[in-house]
Amino acid sequence: MADAIVSVVLERIAALVEQKIRYEVNLVRGVKKEILKLSVDLNTVRNVLEDAEKKGCTDKVVKGWLTRLENTTCEMDDVLEEWNHSIRTFQIEQQSSDRDVVPHNKCTVRFCIPRSCLCFKKVSVRREIALKIKEVKEVLDQILAEKDRFGLTIAASQPSDRESWRGQTTSFVDLEEVYGRKFEREALVRKLLGEGGGSEEGIRVASIVGVGGLGKTTLAQLAYNDSRVMKFFKLRIWISVSDPFDEVEIAKRIVEKAGGRLPNSMDLDGMLQCVKESISGKKFILVMDDVWTEDDTKWKLLKNALKSGGKGSKVLVTTRNERVAKMMMGEFIENDWMIHRLGVLSDEDCWSLFCRIALCGKSKDACEELENTGKEIANKCKGLPLAIKTLASALRFKNTLEEWERVLGSEIWKLEEVEDDVFRHLFLSYNELSPTLKHCFSYCAVFPKDTRIDVDSIIERWMAMGYLGSNADDDDDWKVRGRGYFGNLAARSLFQDFRKDGDKEINSFMMHDIVHDFAQFLRKDVGSIRTMKTTCGTCNSLLLSKVEKYRSCLFDSEEVVEPHVCDSQTRFLRVDQCTLGGISSEIGNLSELIHLDLSSNRILKELPESLCNLSKLERLNVNECRELCGLPQGIHRLKKLKHLCNEGTYSLQRYPQGIAELTSLVTLNKFLPCDGNKVGWLKNFNRVRGKVELSIKISSSCCDLVEDAREAELGKKVHIQDLTIFFNGEKVNESSSSSSLSSIWNEVLDALHPHPNLQQLTIEFYNGSRLPGWIVSPLNKLTSIVLFFCERLPSLPPLGKLPLLETLSIQNLCELEHVGREFLGIATATTTTSSCSSSCWSSSVVGTNTIDGGFPKLKTLTFWRCEKWNKWEDIGAEEDEEEYSIMRCLTHRLIIMPCLTELEIRGCDGLTELPQRLLRKVSRSLEKLNISGSTQLKQFYADGDGRKFISRHMNPRLRFAY
Repeated sequence: MADAIVSVVLERIAALVEQKIRYEVNLVRGVKKEILKLSVDLNTVRNVLEDAEKKGCTDKVVKGWLTRLENTTCEMDDVLEEWNHSIRTFQIEQQSSDRDVVPHNKCTVRFCIPRSCLCFKKVSVRREIALKIKEVKEVLDQILAEKDRFGLTIAASQPSDRESWRGQTTSFVDLEEVYGRKFEREALVRKLLGEGGGSEEGIRVASIVGVGGLGKTTLAQLAYNDSRVMKFFKLRIWISVSDPFDEVEIAKRIVEKAGGRLPNSMDLDGMLQCVKESISGKKFILVMDDVWTEDDTKWKLLKNALKSGGKGSKVLVTTRNERVAKMMMGEFIENDWMIHRLGVLSDEDCWSLFCRIALCGKSKDACEELENTGKEIANKCKGLPLAIKTLASALRFKNTLEEWERVLGSEIWKLEEVEDDVFRHLFLSYNELSPTLKHCFSYCAVFPKDTRIDVDSIIERWMAMGYLGSNADDDDDWKVRGRGYFGNLAARSLFQDFRKDGDKEINSFMMHDIVHDFAQFLRKDVGSIRTMKTTCGTCNSLLLSKVEKYRSCLFDSEEVVEPHVCDSQTRFLRVDQCTLGGISSEIGNLSELIHLDLSSNRILKELPESLCNLSKLERLNVNECRELCGLPQGIHRLKKLKHLCNEGTYSLQRYPQGIAELTSLVTLNKFLPCDGNKVGWLKNFNRVRGKVELSIKISSSCCDLVEDAREAELGKKVHIQDLTIFFNGEKVNESSSSSSLSSIWNEVLDALHPHPNLQQLTIEFYNGSRLPGWIVSPLNKLTSIVLFFCERLPSLPPLGKLPLLETLSIQNLCELEHVGREFLGIATATTTTSSCSSSCWSSSVVGTNTIDGGFPKLKTLTFWRCEKWNKWEDIGAEEDEEEYSIMRCLTHRLIIMPCLTELEIRGCDGLTELPQRLLRKVSRSLEKLNISGSTQLKQFYADGDGRKFISRHMNPRLRFAY
């Protein structure tokens, strides 16, 4: 952890120095030399931190030194951020209006610009920051001066000690000590015996992947010694690799175990040649246990030499890192079947293993007395074999129930035996991480055990904590970087139980309890020496502990009803799903707050004006605060605010005037009227992205509605992906006096022309008589359209022209009576080619008909409650024909909805039949047909003719409901 914190401070210093050069900044005089010297000192100490953290696992004096270093470095980070914030505030002030920024009430800062140099107008403020920097640096100097007496060595000069403490693994296994793994063994043996792609040009690699202590080596031993494997492979070789990946040493061991002759010279080229000769033509299995390197250049050299083995040869790799497994698979990387992700032991196997060790030598009566407590202790290990063995061994010589209950009641990470044995395995994975990844991993302990963690949420928190770098201001960069960090940690088996959004990326995960305990262990002393800056004394110690360790405070409905927020160092505050009626004005004292999550507080009605003192706030989440009726009038002071998440804020009807100044907003889910403008004020909000809802009120008395809609310039909002246009206002009736109002409805929607990048469009409660032309442009990238309560639309436009549309939902179109063939968007064009020939014939070609439109990507089509709809026009007989004339090479082919899998028609009582030729067109792909709530249509398909049509023409897999 110290390495991670020191790295953050060094990055902060580098950024400040760069800003000083770029902007000629001199906000704090007299500390330049101290800051530069601090950078040198911290770089020096970082070189020995790896050694210090290893020694700190067993040496409490070194551990205490590391804790003091971490705490003081955190204090320095805070001061440097205060300095950096002053620079950013000035830059923002220069770009904004003349309105003064009201900073946090601890100090009032103003700026002047003498020539091109920035400086504080108040000398006392400048001195205050300078004094803070000097004070913290003096403490750091004392701590750094102590490092020499610990005999710390520079990590770069020391070889990896993984193999030295872990010892050489062997192929031998005591079957009596193995519990479970029967099914895993069978699955792995099948993979190894499969011929697959094992040819002379390639070699198959199978991998066992899992966290440290899970039993990867044991499973490899079981497969290696399986009688079927021994019979199948002529040559078996076991190599304990560990780290570093020494190609020469590995090649030497292969040659020795294959019975080959070693070369006179021990260079790599000669050794690889001997590998080729010693395994040539032999079907072998090579186990490479505990591989760490991701450097494919080292593996490729060895792999090329192994290709001389016989067909069907296999390499079996055990590793903690899935990226290592995929690197070694090479050309077979897409065959994920060859990666065996090892799971935990079952509860039954856990207890059997625990009993064999912990109850060994105890009397029958003692075993019965200890059994219930023992099972609870075994459950704490959550199927991790190493943890079970470690705890069971510790209990083997504890004979009383009181001793066992004491172990049961302890946090695992507080047990010395676990720290020494289990955590040492996890430390190997942890020490492989970069400083930033160490931060990201240990932060996950802020969540309670057994919590399913949302990936996007944890990335947002990493960003708020500053773990994603000083350049994380870019709208997309920090998300991409955060996803990369998550993927890196997940690949190293530190996370588990992944859930995906369909076939897309992972959206949530969990942590094994032991891994969670390890993350807590890494944080257990952080913050213990820092002085708390509180404004009240009513918070419980658990909450304060989380603030100290993680600079985050998380409340839930079971903890408090009206939380007090105390520590001004808090960067992330979540008061989620509580019954909060209001927020204390003290929230304005949280000067470091970056992320404030108030979501799902459904009776929260207003936010205090003091919230606008949070000058560093970047994200405000009020999603599902259904009673929230307004935002603070001083919201314009939140110059750093980028994300205002306000979905489900149904009582919020208007924005304060100042919100129009926050043009750096990236997330703003709802656009509401502001200062008399409906939506025109969002003209300069071109950075907004993601999901957006526009709320527009139509009235005949507002003559500037169309111009206001044009001023919004939706066509320039290139990053909006999901747009909902929600209309409300004066309805159009049948009288002639309503013609002008009808025109307003139509023209407003015409003016709200979005950028073609838009993917999802929803139009609700639209009272116009037509849809705009832009909605059917083939340049659109729309994948989803929902039309909801568009009451005056008599027909549908040619939506079939949209090339990427996958989902179309037509709901409550009260005036829709007829769906014509134009709905399909079909246009036929003739192209001419010169000739066509084959070995059988040759003839001239007069033309080929090609089709444009017809919903080429549509998967789901839904009609709901279109009660006047009485006819769906079918395609003609000539359009239904699919002919192929061999002699003329003339193709007439009309492809319509080739991807349609689901057609749903509900509550459309006027419809009597479906277009049968069209249904035959989609019969190959259609899997679900639901006509519920449509009385006449239901009757048609319930009788004999309808059933015959379904059985004769439709997909056998079709699920038909009526």
